[in-house]
Amino acid sequence: MMPFRFTPATQEENALKACSEPGAPRYVAGGTGLLDLMKLHVETPDHLVDVQNLPLGKIERQGQKIWVGAAVKNSDMATDPLIEKNFPLVSKALLSGASPQLRNLATLAGNLLQRTRCSYFRDTAWSCNKRKPGSGCPALEGQNRMHAVLGGSRHCIATHASDLCVALSALDARVKVLGNGGERWIEFADFHRLPGDTPHVETSLAPGELVLGVEIPVTDWFRHSTYVKVRDRASYAFALASAAVALQVESGVISNARIAFGGLGTVPWRAREAELFLAGQKPGERAARAAARIALTDTQPRKQNSFKIALAEETLVRAVLELGRPA
Repeated sequence: MMPFRFTPATQEENALKACSEPGAPRYVAGGTGLLDLMKLHVETPDHLVDVQNLPLGKIERQGQKIWVGAAVKNSDMATDPLIEKNFPLVSKALLSGASPQLRNLATLAGNLLQRTRCSYFRDTAWSCNKRKPGSGCPALEGQNRMHAVLGGSRHCIATHASDLCVALSALDARVKVLGNGGERWIEFADFHRLPGDTPHVETSLAPGELVLGVEIPVTDWFRHSTYVKVRDRASYAFALASAAVALQVESGVISNARIAFGGLGTVPWRAREAELFLAGQKPGERAARAAARIALTDTQPRKQNSFKIALAEETLVRAVLELGRPA
């Protein structure tokens, strides 16, 4: 690991000031992602600004919204009564990720900013457009079993790794950030950027902006939700395919639906056309398969990951059938 400066911040303004200094300063809290990448020399910041002690560790109801501060630990969010009651898919997504030890350190903001687990990105012996724009993407014709079948480009097909972000994508969440120009809100659907020609630009954050937290709307039927994750082993593994699903079912018919996929896309993948299709359908296998095929129409599989398409369909079917069972 390269030498770096370390500045603890206790106020948001101090953090912004420190992260505006010359060089390549970075915010750090739990450090479960950034420090690993620093050890691998994938990330080489010369200055870390510690924000774990900022007053951003609350989960609270604010009218018809629930606020989750950026410093809230994944384990605390997963077991918080407000989250468990109103957004069970969020709790399930968090508990399906990493290990208890990591969840006790990892934060909400760190999860939002989690970088890909692409082996070519994490191994500096290989070229990678995310690390060095224009150097190439060996995953296109290389080992791409874990890579994306949605949202890729000729420059990058790295899969987005977060489980939590898939759940938040399905719930119309918003991210609040603070920069030198003041506070602003970013719709969750706009927070992560498709790789396109600039795969090294992963979010819509401006340089130095600090994530303050996430706001999730409270809707009664979001309580009728689940997260289904399929992976190579039962724990401590990233998704081959996952589905975050919320359904409003009235008189045996779906009136509203939310669907997002993980393990498939270069960003958390919201399936809006599939949601519209499910409205008016009975929550059964036939409707779920038809919705999955709509959602997966534009997939672009590579040599080793075409199995993800059928796997994603089965994952969505399993989630819809789970929600369609009598309570």
